Amino acid sequence: MKQILAQTQLYRFLKYCNESHLEKSVLDCGAGGNCPPLALFSEYGYKTHGIEINDTQIEKANTFSKECGLELNIIKGDMRKLPFDNESISHIYSYNSIFHMKKVDIEKAVDEIIRVLKPGGMCCINFLSIHDSWYGEGEKIGENEFLQVERDEKVIHTYYDIDEAESHFKDMEILFKENRILERMYEGEKIKQGYIDYIVQKKKLD
Repeated sequence: MKQILAQTQLYRFLKYCNESHLEKSVLDCGAGGNCPPLALFSEYGYKTHGIEINDTQIEKANTFSKECGLELNIIKGDMRKLPFDNESISHIYSYNSIFHMKKVDIEKAVDEIIRVLKPGGMCCINFLSIHDSWYGEGEKIGENEFLQVERDEKVIHTYYDIDEAESHFKDMEILFKENRILERMYEGEKIKQGYIDYIVQKKKLD
């Protein structure tokens, strides 16, 4: 694969996945776009699955797949109700996607991810942090939840304090956590972005 992912943290997750002894299957929750990260996992021999709710993003991913001769198995769906059996997939990630919902829906999505994970399986999820420069901007729709304009449309952005998201990972082992604050140029303006990244593991059967 000639493309290099913008989501560099997924390379770390791939390393964790490669070191596990589980079947090489992976699900991307929020899998659309013109360079879907599933292509990287496919390159390393993973059976790939993807869920995407936005038709335009699915079309972009399908165009990429055809051009690269890949079958990534990206379907339209909602991560709050995953169309997969209990404990059926070894590795799952949702990167730069899950925080585009209210917290009540994020909880549903994480519960679904945990349901579908195999025992001993791992998931990688990142959340926006309250240290992001956009925190507090836009129309407030809930506690640390805002409607904000992104690429000319209103999008939900939900923000978390440093340890708050860990309430979603009951009975899971946190293998990796990073509180990232970065600065970059966006549309000619320097912005500060805050993320909290997790890699967590589902407990193995006794």
